[in-house]
Amino acid sequence: MDIDIVVLWVDGEDEKWLKEKRKYSPSINEDNRARRYRSLDIFQYWFRGIEKYAPWIRKIHLVTEGHLPPWLNTSHPKLHIVRHSDFIPEKYLPTFSSHPIELNIHRIKDLSECFIYFNDDMFVINHVTLNDFFINLEPRDYALFSPITPSTNWYHILVNNIIALNRNFNFASTVKSHRSKWFSLRYGKLLLWNLLLTRRSGFSILRNGHLSIPFKKSTFMEVWDKEFNLLDQTCSNKFRNISDVSIWLMRYWRIAKGEFYPSKEIAGKYLNITNKNQIPEISHAITSKLKVLCLNDNISEDDYVVVENTLKKLLSNKFPLKSQFEL
Repeated sequence: MDIDIVVLWVDGEDEKWLKEKRKYSPSINEDNRARRYRSLDIFQYWFRGIEKYAPWIRKIHLVTEGHLPPWLNTSHPKLHIVRHSDFIPEKYLPTFSSHPIELNIHRIKDLSECFIYFNDDMFVINHVTLNDFFINLEPRDYALFSPITPSTNWYHILVNNIIALNRNFNFASTVKSHRSKWFSLRYGKLLLWNLLLTRRSGFSILRNGHLSIPFKKSTFMEVWDKEFNLLDQTCSNKFRNISDVSIWLMRYWRIAKGEFYPSKEIAGKYLNITNKNQIPEISHAITSKLKVLCLNDNISEDDYVVVENTLKKLLSNKFPLKSQFEL
């Protein structure tokens, strides 16, 4: 079957884009931190990883506001450049939040029914196969509860997703109908949380991996049909807002319907990078046997240049040759 990739990218230093962003200055309840938009200038290594380790991908849909990396080979036959205005309804534009972009990606022209969603900081660093993401047309996933503890206001977004899920599904019936998927032995020790939390009357926060996610377009269409007002409200926010829902709702929805193949998470790791002291850990992860690695930018201003240069060196050692996606 045809499998596509959707990846989001933004040039946080584009002057025209910055001017437009300042025009829509956010309120106190919105997330406008610079690290939401800055680029570590390592996106070329994302393409090198896909070309080397996932050559079976049919097409890469690169979603951007309009700007492009200067090194990008825009004529590559597998590359489809998608501007926000190409697929996001006009009434939601311009947007400076990833949520309206993510919630509308099913509208991208020529997107395959089964696709994998990436952020630009999620790198394929070893060979992956179609079966790492889909089995028998079902996304590989896990129905697992999380012992998450609220730490920031943005926790409310996860809660908003679960409220929508409980509004549309009866928890007890869902678990009973798909018992083998909620209590799969493939989950190992993590299954304990399900044994403890399935006695509740509704869905609790589900476990999120913050790695590449397999999706189906039909799920997005169904959620938009059932929860139009909720998604419309989120997409109307120019910046992230604590009233938002997120793309995780699409994942939760198919889990509630039992439309997934129960499996452990792909061999991957999420690294929340805050300072240069993490460089040894980053180096080890890049040279490990992991398949997907997320290098999330929460780097302090004092350490930013050092960490960025180190990341470039480490990824250059991992991927020394240019991909055909580069000029």
